[in-house]
Amino acid sequence: MIDALAVHNLWVSYGGAQVCQGVDLTVPEGQVVLLMGANGAGKTTVLRTIMGLKRPASGTVSLRGRDITGWPAHRVVRAGVALVPEGRQVFPEHSVEENLRLGGYSHRRDRAGTHRRMREVFELFPALEARRRQHAATLSGGEAQMLALGRALMSRPGLLLLDEPSLGLSPLLVRQVFEYIRAMNRGQRLTVLLVEQAAAAALAIADYAYVLDAGRIALGGQASEVARDPKVQEVYFGASEKTAQARS
Repeated sequence: MIDALAVHNLWVSYGGAQVCQGVDLTVPEGQVVLLMGANGAGKTTVLRTIMGLKRPASGTVSLRGRDITGWPAHRVVRAGVALVPEGRQVFPEHSVEENLRLGGYSHRRDRAGTHRRMREVFELFPALEARRRQHAATLSGGEAQMLALGRALMSRPGLLLLDEPSLGLSPLLVRQVFEYIRAMNRGQRLTVLLVEQAAAAALAIADYAYVLDAGRIALGGQASEVARDPKVQEVYFGASEKTAQARS
């Protein structure tokens, strides 16, 4: 079976700094794949390069066996890829419904399809339907994240790229967001590449995981295996465990 996404030997630089150094990863069709790593490891750069927002120095990006390396972002969207950027980046002065319609802009001529897709978004996120006329600026952090996810779904993607969807949310909302991601993966049959630092919650819903360290893939495999790796345990779970022990 052809993977939904394959990144091979990806090198990306900003100025004179090599941010990605020979990154290799694959995202199997219908799976949730986690890309984790410290701040500055190059995770967002990988997503931006896949999305066509950053050109690589070398390497390839393939979507279901088709080379899309260097394609402009609008063409990548039309090929079935959507990005939910870090910090959500919804349009604050537009209503919830207007934000969703902007997400489906590439399919704007298909009015029936756009209406059907919006109904599906509202079924997944009922809180958005109740606030469809509100400006996005008035939403809570959790609601704004729902809107960012819903806006991405409006472009009818087969592959969803998520950049730190839990950022700035309470622990309760973090769990809720990851439940939504798994629901989209199963109910919408979406393939997901997830960049996230909330390692425990992300590993719990992921099928596969990669650890990016200083621009290189340091570890990869089944999410359950990666979660048991001693280095991952030390770096990503050690602090929380020590804190819990200190409080008990």
